[in-house]
Amino acid sequence: MKRSIFLLTIIILVGLTIGCSGEVEKGLLQGNVLIGPITPVEQPGQELSLRCDVYALRKIMIYDKSGEKLIQQVDIDCDEEEQITRYRVELDPGIYTVDINRIGIDYSDDVPKQVEIQSGLTFKLDIEIDTGIR
Repeated sequence: MKRSIFLLTIIILVGLTIGCSGEVEKGLLQGNVLIGPITPVEQPGQELSLRCDVYALRKIMIYDKSGEKLIQQVDIDCDEEEQITRYRVELDPGIYTVDINRIGIDYSDDVPKQVEIQSGLTFKLDIEIDTGIR
């Protein structure tokens, strides 16, 4: 009897973790991206129009936990009209290393960073990229 209850408990727990289709529910990694300066004479606080071509060159790189095996390369969505730049990617639950593809002397204090993606949850990671242009 105890064995049957134990097996039934395991089956229920597995059923809660795995959706009806047999697949584990994915988690979401998303965030805003800011790149700058984009011109050598840019002054702090100066209003500049968003240049989506600058964002199109950069990618968010998703690696395995060790940071060695590339899992996915994610585009940065750029909307000039709404002045929004962001990325969003669905991932299987697990631990990943997030980084950027470095162009020239691009630098960010925000990455590389390990993140844990959980089933059905959203992990937010905003990234600021310094282009090094002065």
